Formats: sequence, structure tokens, C-alpha cells
Amino acid sequence: MWSRLRDRRFLGLKFKRQAPIDRFVVDFLCIDAKLVVEIDGGQHAERADDDQERTNILESMGYLVLRFWNNDVLLNIDGVLDSLAATVQPERLEPPHPAREGAPTSPHRGEES
Repeated sequence: MWSRLRDRRFLGLKFKRQAPIDRFVVDFLCIDAKLVVEIDGGQHAERADDDQERTNILESMGYLVLRFWNNDVLLNIDGVLDSLAATVQPERLEPPHPAREGAPTSPHRGEES
């Protein structure tokens, strides 16, 4: 995951690895997007309550916390990154169509405001 996030490789966002926030150390942090990405191994299935409390605390501090299973990262990194992109910047996935409502249009010849 780090090789795909580092050096602004993912949507131009700067991520830090193993970053401290308050009393926690998070797997990945993008300060500009106030985003925390956690990669959970199998042991987290047994610690779901602790993880939820940690998430609640981080969210109360203004961070968006996204959790992915380690297995998903290993077997489907592109799917994980697509999900991350859809959450972080959904507008990047579907460019606006010029005919959509509210889109600026060019005036016809001879028309001026």
C-alpha cells in the first residue's frame, strides 16, 4: 500500500506512514484531506470494539477514517485504491459533462450579457 501512496503517487495527495495522532499511531495519514487509512489484519476481528472506539475518537478530531482488510490490500490493491479515490475525491472519477444542468455554456454568436 505504501508504494502506491508515497511520493504523491495517489491523486497527488501527500501521505505519511505510521503517523502519530494524539495517543494513536495510524497506518497512513493525509493531513490535507484529514484522512486516516488503516489496514487491519485478522487480529482486528477480535478487537472490533477497540477499533470502533479508536475510529470514533479520530473522527471526533475531524479525521475521516477508512479501514481496509489486509487481505483485500494484498489481493485487490486496485479495488482498494478505487474505493479510496471514490471516497476522497468522487468528482475525479466522473468528469462533468458540459450539457449537465448548471454547467456554463458559451453564448451564441451575437448574444452578450
